[in-house]
Amino acid sequence: MDFLRKFAGLISFSTVFPVGSDATVEEVASITLHWPLVGALIGAVVGSGGLLASLILPYPVVACVAYALAIWFTGFHHLDGLIDMGDALMSHGSFERKIEIMRDPRIGTGGLGLLIIVSSLTVASIYSIPSDIIFQGLLISEVSAKICLTGCALVSRPLDSGTGRHFIAAARSPLIAPVWVIWSAAAYLLLGIPGAAGVAVAAASGVFMGFTARRNFYWSTGDVLGASNEIGRMMGLLGIVAAIQLT
Repeated sequence: MDFLRKFAGLISFSTVFPVGSDATVEEVASITLHWPLVGALIGAVVGSGGLLASLILPYPVVACVAYALAIWFTGFHHLDGLIDMGDALMSHGSFERKIEIMRDPRIGTGGLGLLIIVSSLTVASIYSIPSDIIFQGLLISEVSAKICLTGCALVSRPLDSGTGRHFIAAARSPLIAPVWVIWSAAAYLLLGIPGAAGVAVAAASGVFMGFTARRNFYWSTGDVLGASNEIGRMMGLLGIVAAIQLT
C-alpha cells in the first residue's frame, strides 16, 4: 500500500491527472526507478489519442496532435525545463551564473532555439512512424522519455536545493541497469528491434545529457531533468524511426 501511495504521488507529479496522494517529494523520489512505468501509462494515453486521431485526421495533423497531447498531459512541466536549459547553455560565465539564468522565468534565444529543434524533430519523427504502429511507437516514446530522465539523473551532480536532488540521489542505484534491460525487452516484445532501439538510444542520451550538464553547469537541477524527458522522447522516436529504416 505504501508503494501505491508513492506511485500515485509520482503520477500526480508527472501528469495533469488528478491523483490524490499525500506522499512527500522525498517519498515520491524514492521510487524514481519506476518512472518508466508512469511513462508507459502516459504513453497509453498519448498512443490512444494518436490512434484515434489517425482514423479521422490527415497524418501530418495526427503527428502534431499526438505531440500536443503528450506535452499537455505532462503539464508542460518538462517543456519548461527544456527552454530553461537551452537559455543556460547559450549563456557565459560561472556555473552559478548559468544556474541563475536557468531559473530565470524569461525566455531567451537559446531556450526558443532548443524548443524549436526538439519539437520539430519530435513531430517529424511521429509523422515518420507507420500508422499501423502509431500506438506502440508513441507508448515506447514516453517510456523512453523517462528512461532518458533516469539516465541523466544517474550521472548528475545534485544541487543542495530544489526537488531535483531527491530524484538524482534515488537514481544512483545498482538496479537501474536491470530496469533499463527489462524495459528494452518489453519494447522489443511490443515493436521488435525498433522498440528496443528506441529505449536503448534514450538511455544513452540520458547519460550524455547528465555529463553535458556536469560540463556546462557542474550541477543538475529539476530543469535539466525536465529537459532530458523532452529530449528522451525525441531520441526514442528517432531510434525507432532509424531502426525501421535500417531493418
